[in-house]
Amino acid sequence: MRELKEIRNDLNQYDLQILELLMKRFSCIGEIIEYKKAFGLPILQPEQEDAQQETLIRAMGKHGCKEELLGIFRQIMEESKRVQSRNLFHYNIALIGFMGSGKSTVSKCLKDMLAMNEVDVDTRIVEDQKMPIKDIFAEYGEEYFRNCESSAIISLKDCRQTIISCGGGAVIREENVKNLKKNSRIVLLTASPETILERVKDSDERPILNGNMNVEYIKGLMERRAGLYKSAADIIIETDGKNIVDICEELIQSLMKLESAV
Repeated sequence: MRELKEIRNDLNQYDLQILELLMKRFSCIGEIIEYKKAFGLPILQPEQEDAQQETLIRAMGKHGCKEELLGIFRQIMEESKRVQSRNLFHYNIALIGFMGSGKSTVSKCLKDMLAMNEVDVDTRIVEDQKMPIKDIFAEYGEEYFRNCESSAIISLKDCRQTIISCGGGAVIREENVKNLKKNSRIVLLTASPETILERVKDSDERPILNGNMNVEYIKGLMERRAGLYKSAADIIIETDGKNIVDICEELIQSLMKLESAV
């Protein structure tokens, strides 16, 4: 049996080797992003991540620590995504749009694909007020809710590289738009009134639509807010008839074009 000191020396050397390889790996991530930018290639390639994992699983064979090794590599992949997002964005991505336009779904996909932080403004209000939004409206009224919304947006002033999913009426107040633009690019997600209705018809968490769950009312409200949405937006992404990865890829490419034009 080897001496404990000798074993620990070997372990320290392996750690240094792992560190060196990780630094090289992260440098490669930066190179890949620059290459994709230069040649207009898709940033999001979930199939590549799946292929990498399959390769690792085959290489591990029947190793006794297979699950632990997979856990380590999953964490490495997650941190690599963070390196990737830092190479893409130095700001927050604020998602605006009518209820049911896809903000929560897009936010979750971007969070998973880019390992960015995620904040849902409505969820933060619910947590702060300790009651559902529909109850806030019922007990205190819309003006009180809008004050909570403005306070929640102000509270995000120190966030960076965060996806901010805003409520459908956040743009009603100009101060909210101004505060978001201080450290965010604002992305407007759009959908047809028919699509909106299909997405929200079974929800009882939409107090603005209480008793008005129909295409005509939704269309009218969307038209009244359309100018506010468009004037606030840095980019606009239509979500009808597209899968979520394609929507997120279009969003990322549009933001990169916006930055290159500045």
